[in-house]
Amino acid sequence: MKVGLTLFTTLVLLPLYTLFAQSSSPTTVEALRASEGITVDGILNESAWKRSGFVDFKQREPNQGEAATEKTEVWVAYDDEALYVAARLYDSAPDSIMQVLGRRDAFVTADWFTFFIDPYYDRRTGFFFSVSAAGTKSDGTMYNDDWDDASWDGVWEGEVTIDQEGWVAELRIPYSQLRFHQMSKYLWGVNFKRDIGRKNERSYAVYTPRNESGFVSRFVNLVGIDNVVPARQFEILPYLNTRAEYLQHKANDPFNNGSRYLPGVGADMRIGLGSNLTLNATVNPDFGQVEVDPAVVNLSDVETFFQEKRPFFIESSSTFEFGYGGSNNYWGFNWSNPTLFYSRRIGRSPQGGLPAHDYADLPFGTHILGAAKVTGRVGEGWNIGTIHTATKREFATIDLAGQRSSVEVEPMTYYGIARAQKEFNNGRQAIGFITGLTMRSFDDNRLKDQMNSDALVGGIDGWVFLDTNKTYVLTGYTSFSHVQGTPARMTALQRNSSHYFQRPDATHLRVDSLATSLTGFAGRLLLNKQKGRVILNAAIGFVDPNMEPNDLGFLGRTDVINGHVVTGYQWTDPNDYYRSLYLRVATFGNLDFEGNKIWHGYFHNGFLTLPNYYSVYWGAAYNPTTVSNRRTRGGPLTSTPPGRELWIGVDSDSRKSLVLSLYVSSYTRKDEPSIYLESSLQWKPAPNLTFSAGPSYSTSTTFAQWVGAYDDATAAATYGKRYVFATLEQTSLSANIRLNWTFTPALSLQLFLQPLISSGEYYDFKELARPSSYDFRTYGTEGSTFDAASHTADPDGPGPAPAIQTGNPDFNFKSLRGNAVLRWEYRPGSTLYLVWTQSRSDFENTGEFRFNSSMSRLMEAKPDNILMLKFTYWWSI
Repeated sequence: MKVGLTLFTTLVLLPLYTLFAQSSSPTTVEALRASEGITVDGILNESAWKRSGFVDFKQREPNQGEAATEKTEVWVAYDDEALYVAARLYDSAPDSIMQVLGRRDAFVTADWFTFFIDPYYDRRTGFFFSVSAAGTKSDGTMYNDDWDDASWDGVWEGEVTIDQEGWVAELRIPYSQLRFHQMSKYLWGVNFKRDIGRKNERSYAVYTPRNESGFVSRFVNLVGIDNVVPARQFEILPYLNTRAEYLQHKANDPFNNGSRYLPGVGADMRIGLGSNLTLNATVNPDFGQVEVDPAVVNLSDVETFFQEKRPFFIESSSTFEFGYGGSNNYWGFNWSNPTLFYSRRIGRSPQGGLPAHDYADLPFGTHILGAAKVTGRVGEGWNIGTIHTATKREFATIDLAGQRSSVEVEPMTYYGIARAQKEFNNGRQAIGFITGLTMRSFDDNRLKDQMNSDALVGGIDGWVFLDTNKTYVLTGYTSFSHVQGTPARMTALQRNSSHYFQRPDATHLRVDSLATSLTGFAGRLLLNKQKGRVILNAAIGFVDPNMEPNDLGFLGRTDVINGHVVTGYQWTDPNDYYRSLYLRVATFGNLDFEGNKIWHGYFHNGFLTLPNYYSVYWGAAYNPTTVSNRRTRGGPLTSTPPGRELWIGVDSDSRKSLVLSLYVSSYTRKDEPSIYLESSLQWKPAPNLTFSAGPSYSTSTTFAQWVGAYDDATAAATYGKRYVFATLEQTSLSANIRLNWTFTPALSLQLFLQPLISSGEYYDFKELARPSSYDFRTYGTEGSTFDAASHTADPDGPGPAPAIQTGNPDFNFKSLRGNAVLRWEYRPGSTLYLVWTQSRSDFENTGEFRFNSSMSRLMEAKPDNILMLKFTYWWSI
């Protein structure tokens, strides 16, 4: 920690200077205006393809800098509506071309051709369009010079053919799918890539050397496009769907007879606001997920983070990333980074509680009335994005002793986020801003004590390169949050698991029961070495105890000052023993705002790629004694004994029809061993069929697993409460099983199955003996008693302390989740989905892990089944 602070103090005091890098002019590719209509069919019979094309491809892998082993020739043409790209990919063994067919954006090991374009010519951002030798399409956006995001799905055409000379790819990309400044003559950056699967060969028009950074900034110039005035983009995607739910329910439930049918209609729109901005709007959106969330057993006090899967929020999501950019590497050791925009807050399950009831009919999610998003570029290079959504007031119907009533469970809410970022001097510096607002309109005053009335977040981020060669970059951000609500709500917020202001031994925290607002701050500063064999990454950051972005963002914990320093070395020139080797070491640590060392450690990892393309990775970490300010969940500090971690993993060659991987890790602290084992198998019995299975197994012993806190005036040593723990023996077995069957590039079937069995046995119930220690008094010793049958503990036997009812926390949880998705893109941009989702679960109050019995009970459990049919039709007007 001190090393990191010293390093940053020195760096900040150094003079910061940035000058334009001197480099030779890039190669030029000329686009030809088409004199005839171009039919995208994979047959190069148009005159635009009869001239000499670009052929100067160089390998990045496996032999960096050498000429590509197979000839590739590429042409670019255009007309008033679209850009056309054609590639003749010669192959000396056309019968060995890897034609692996996958669903859209499934970038499997195969033969591919990719076209990259930077239409803003900012040398930092752009788009990519890929097509495989089997006709699979993939596309996405590029940002931060080195990063890409495949979440964007454009509407474009790509066709391939295979012949005795190799294969051909032909692409048509409408200008409406790109963003660029309108002018009479255009200068764009482009790049081409060819993947030859069987050779693990990747060759480019221009590549990024292994020990360097920067990809978009190296693109060659595309010239020759003149007098193009693209038509204004107006796309509309109406949808029709129907949903049938067959759900389990309680006997005599007046609201649920086991079946429900839900039709839906709505529309998404994409409107070009000039050539630089795009407006995405949706009316009565269908934000149902096609993929299911994984089942988890969460025994911690931190909320589980789930990935966004809804297309409206996924597309252009990189625009709203905050605190990243400039650097191509971000390390974090136990760093809880405040996420200011977590889109899954929008449309989540209603958060309001219910009064006493026998039965309830609750909405599954909060209905989104409408949403609009604008992204693009304005002014002098400002990259902007904003999202505005409104969610409906939601009600639950409850039944108590035959009397029905309607109860508000979610107020009408507005969510808004705005982001802007500008780069200077070819990306050598940048500054960005973000702000988000949540506003709730309560009709039921009962909810005012359960939710914040308003929430505001904001921040500034940016970066600066410290040298002319762009080797070192300093990047950072600072952010804030401000929430408002009733005193009861603010009191509950201060006491929740993100804050724990009620800690009795904390001198820097206190609960203010009269507060009606809470304002907090966070920030981070990071130094990264972008290129070269020597690795260097260091950071320091903080999260103020008052930081609270969770109305629109995500944050698991506060009250943290975090720092790390990572260094290492990389060998990237292949030899007889390896293709590449990376070794790193690090030290890291966390303090709270009182100065308590709450985490500390030393770390090593390595990664080795063998000549046969097998890879091995490993690591080790050691954590000295620290303290925990969270183990007692709002109680006093405890000590954390030292721990040791080891891990190793092996992956086989991804080119083969059978791909295997294995990962094993172990963490040991005092008498608390844990082992985690994960493996995966991917089998490709046919070019269009992939089966994968990834089982995992874990077993762990936790000496002090949280049970509860109980008021007791006689517990003077622990501030009038008894903090009760137990030893937990937990065993979990799960698997992710997938079958991808792609019939054509436009028609695919995906099957997914996730079984989970997790059991936990609690024993040796105990209480914390004294603060700032790892000392416990086990019930049944030192004059205390414990009745295992009733789970009743008496801390002092016949003494004055009240008995404690811990209940039986043992569990044996079984879950099976799965879905089948048939996807047919029957015309570009228009899709038909047929989705079947099934889930079933079972729970027993026993901690014994019994595989056969658990599987039998799981198969006997009655399932929930959901069927959905969705039809979309894309129009471009």
